Amino acid sequence: MDYFNEVDYLVFKKKMDNDILDKFTKDALNEAFSNNTYRTLRTMETPESSHVKIRNAKVYTEHEQILLASNSYLDLANIPELKQAMAQAVLDWGTGSGGARLTTGNKTPHEELENELAKFKGEDAAITFNTGYMANVGTISALCGKNDIIFSDALNHASIIDGIRLSRAKCIVYKHNDMADLEHALRKVGAEATGNSQSPNAPKPKMLIVTDAVFSMDGDLANLPELLRIARTYNSLLMIDEAHATGVIGRTGRGLAEHYNCKHADVTVGTLSKAIACEGGFVVGKKQLIEFLKNKSRSFIFTTAMSPAMAAGALNNLRFLANHPERVQQLQENVKFFCECLHHEGLCESTSPSAIVPIIIGDEAAALEASAMLLERGYVIPAIRYPTVAKGHARLRASLMATHTKEELQTAAAVIAQVIKSKK
Repeated sequence: MDYFNEVDYLVFKKKMDNDILDKFTKDALNEAFSNNTYRTLRTMETPESSHVKIRNAKVYTEHEQILLASNSYLDLANIPELKQAMAQAVLDWGTGSGGARLTTGNKTPHEELENELAKFKGEDAAITFNTGYMANVGTISALCGKNDIIFSDALNHASIIDGIRLSRAKCIVYKHNDMADLEHALRKVGAEATGNSQSPNAPKPKMLIVTDAVFSMDGDLANLPELLRIARTYNSLLMIDEAHATGVIGRTGRGLAEHYNCKHADVTVGTLSKAIACEGGFVVGKKQLIEFLKNKSRSFIFTTAMSPAMAAGALNNLRFLANHPERVQQLQENVKFFCECLHHEGLCESTSPSAIVPIIIGDEAAALEASAMLLERGYVIPAIRYPTVAKGHARLRASLMATHTKEELQTAAAVIAQVIKSKK
């Protein structure tokens, strides 16, 4: 993904000779390459697990490399019994669903998965989407319209931002995880509404607060108890996206409410593609919310349902998680140990309450080079750059699995520190 060098690019550039297509693409590609934000694909030749082989002519060896970059936090994707269950689901249900959920695509595994998700999250009901991205986009644009107001954390995921744009609601961005700034924004909106005498009969806008639960680039947590208090004080709906929290946060991986021992948000979104190690997204909440989304969410209504075999696979993986909370606890122990090792090596700013551990470098080119050097030494840790993070905040984004050993993590921390120090 990060190793498209200047020679490669010059060869590619010569092939960009379509005058009409160039007007749409060429300048953007040239700019991306010149400022070290050009992206290419990295190919793994082995299943997703804590050890992988990567096909890349510049660094390829016969040895496996340690994967410190996966969202499959519990390392469920390659467990034999879960793979066998998924294979059996294909034999039982075929390879596709054949229609949208509201026509012919709704099969038994979809409903069984939704029942299990509601049970796992401690909610009344659930609805599944084909991806977590579709869950966010479809939920936000269904709940809010152009006359409404959405309060969004400054570091929310792109799927939340795109959902807000599709809703056409007014968006007020509050400072990252700054509850005082959020409350100030809500108070200001309330004061403006009270003082507006031009349209006394106009309906009051609906208000929605939306935030990631675990922020995907920094690994920090949203303050759910304070968000709940603020939402209730100002009569706002609260929505959280637990994509990186499900299976990771809380004693048994049930998310922020379990972690803080508090009530749930009004709307909880999540994904089945990270710790659950399958595919799809979901929303859990009150039955009324779920019925509303079935009738109003365009990304649910106007798409073919996920294959029933995929739904069955996600169901089996979710049940495995529910029956093996020790896997969540091992992941949490690994994160704590890895951060301690990084601190011991002098990288004291690298810490995290989740499975995501950011190692800030700053310069985009330096982050790319550090990632390449680590790959040569047997560690897969991607460089994250603008526009995923702000300019000048490029980083190595380490994400841990429950199956990494203490020895692997200790050695990795030492090698990371050596590489970073060699760049200074």
